[in-house]
Amino acid sequence: MGNRGRQVCRRQILKDAFFTCRKNVLLAKSPATQVGDLSSVPSRRQIPEEQEALLQQPLEEEAGGLQSSESVPAVRKVSVTLTSDWPEGSELLMTSLSNLNMASEVTWCSDHQLDELHTLMSLGSTENAVITLAKLPEEESVVVVDSAAWAAVRTQTDHQISGCTLSALEREDEDTSMLGWSLAHDTAIVPVEATAWPLYDTGQFQPFPSERPYHEILWRDWEDLSAQTADPDLGSENGPLFEFRVMSYNILAQDLVEQSPDLYLHCQPDILDWSYRLPNLLQEIQHWDPDVLCLQEVQENHYCEQLEPTFRMMGFVCVYKRRTGKKTDGCAICYKHSRFQLISASPVEYFRPGLDILNRDNVGLVLLLQPLLPEDIEQKATSPLCVANTHVLYNPRRGDIKLAQMALLLAEIDKVAKTVEGSYCPVILCGDLNAVPDSPLYKFIRNGQLFYHGMPAWKVSGQEDLSQQQHQRKLQTPLWHSCLGITDNCQYVTLCQPKKSDRHKYSRDFLLQFRFCDAACERPAHLILLEGVTDVKPDCPAHWPKHLTMVNDPNPELFFPRSPGVIRHGLNLTSAYSHFLLQEGRSEVTTMPMGLGATVDYIFYSTEPTENGNKGGRRLYRDGALKLLGRLSLLSEDVLWLANGLPNPFCSSDHLCLLASFGLEISSA
Repeated sequence: MGNRGRQVCRRQILKDAFFTCRKNVLLAKSPATQVGDLSSVPSRRQIPEEQEALLQQPLEEEAGGLQSSESVPAVRKVSVTLTSDWPEGSELLMTSLSNLNMASEVTWCSDHQLDELHTLMSLGSTENAVITLAKLPEEESVVVVDSAAWAAVRTQTDHQISGCTLSALEREDEDTSMLGWSLAHDTAIVPVEATAWPLYDTGQFQPFPSERPYHEILWRDWEDLSAQTADPDLGSENGPLFEFRVMSYNILAQDLVEQSPDLYLHCQPDILDWSYRLPNLLQEIQHWDPDVLCLQEVQENHYCEQLEPTFRMMGFVCVYKRRTGKKTDGCAICYKHSRFQLISASPVEYFRPGLDILNRDNVGLVLLLQPLLPEDIEQKATSPLCVANTHVLYNPRRGDIKLAQMALLLAEIDKVAKTVEGSYCPVILCGDLNAVPDSPLYKFIRNGQLFYHGMPAWKVSGQEDLSQQQHQRKLQTPLWHSCLGITDNCQYVTLCQPKKSDRHKYSRDFLLQFRFCDAACERPAHLILLEGVTDVKPDCPAHWPKHLTMVNDPNPELFFPRSPGVIRHGLNLTSAYSHFLLQEGRSEVTTMPMGLGATVDYIFYSTEPTENGNKGGRRLYRDGALKLLGRLSLLSEDVLWLANGLPNPFCSSDHLCLLASFGLEISSA
């Protein structure tokens, strides 16, 4: 038989094999066992009797269509062996495309075996021939990445048949929904045994169209932005940088999956199991190797029993804050102890008894970290780094609560990040904010102010358009009660009040200096009009300064409040992502609730405002001491639809992870 005949023979057999595997995809899954605190999938599995019966069901149905007088010919069998070292599971998503193009060598079957296969296939459907794959033992070893105490173990796949090796083109037909990962505590070689699947005669089924592998659909490029950080005024080199990576990831708490199963009807049940999702999540985190990890929806028992011990072995120090009330999940910030040292940790609880605007159980975390420079860099120093993480309320109708929660977090960041000189150290804010780009909440964080008075509450986050509802909640002034202790500038009142020793400067003579300032000369809108009294604007004397301000007061807003219905902050934050894919002409998405793509996850970082101020109401920034060096690209809604949305067999959360690389300026000590 020639080479072409051999290829046709093998392709026809493999297509039928994959067809059967797709139909019985769930049968390939076996119950998970426990290995210590982590779950593991057994490396050897047996097909129960009910699975064998199900595999033979199509054959029995076809045989039943024959007349009773007709006899079914004896089934002939042949053994075929396939070997492959093709990467699977999350490894496919994280493997270089150039490496994937390297096809393994093909091991040809003997001429006698090929002749027998050709004879069986030429019998036609009238003979009802069935080719059964022999169940031959075969072992594959898994390489442990770095020296981690857990290793990824490839589970059973349908291409581990016996005799021939798949070429690169034939591997594209694999059913990637069968791919999975599990955990092991040792580095021993784990044997994997092939499962016997029946292959029916190729004449019974039409060839199905090939599907794109998941690793191609969900491929995410790394965007190098280091060339854009060079300041043209300072030259191409800005001095040494302390480089580090930050990841923000909503990993989907298992309790929330079980509480809202209707949100995941598009998913196969087995990929929603925590025993399946945990290894995928850990594999993804270890591959991207962040130095700072901000996680949301971290279930408390999973954190204590599995995540924190595993992260500790990976070199992380973790800080966790569970949501208040009876909630079982929360937020965590993990940092590499070889790169950072903890200065302070401040958990933030948004629930405040007696305040309707803060009656939810969401939380936040604010850490102050000191970067650890290499020993070879002497007499150098970097400023501390403030890292914040939060998960804001989801309810699209309660934008007032979202703003109040964010104000509390910003007030805590203001307290932690403020230096002795009154400036701020670099800040990175991560989290699931449940607000879309260019929504009022997003603009408030990025532009530093928001005019909220009279705004419909649903409009704050931009998640849904509820403009057709008759009764809409509107934001009123003030947004929160003064007992909260937060100013309209998102600062703690106790930190803004002047010291007692400085109160003498607000004497009568001092305040009289401002009797002709703009605020004093402006007539209040609701002031009763009295002729000759309230209708006259005082004239400023010629010798009076035109632009006199309270330059000696560090917080003039405490005595001359600005326009009501406005909240502000002074952190100068901007997003590490552009939220738009230029090459595709589509918006980036980080999640797909109910099949609709949206961006709700962010990494904000502190910058410096430019001299031009703002453009079209959008504040303009440039990199300061903290520079954005790169980021992991996001995907569009159309791409995620090709992968059946989120979660899927490769991405084990309903959110995509965000990853950005930063450089912190190193200065002389």
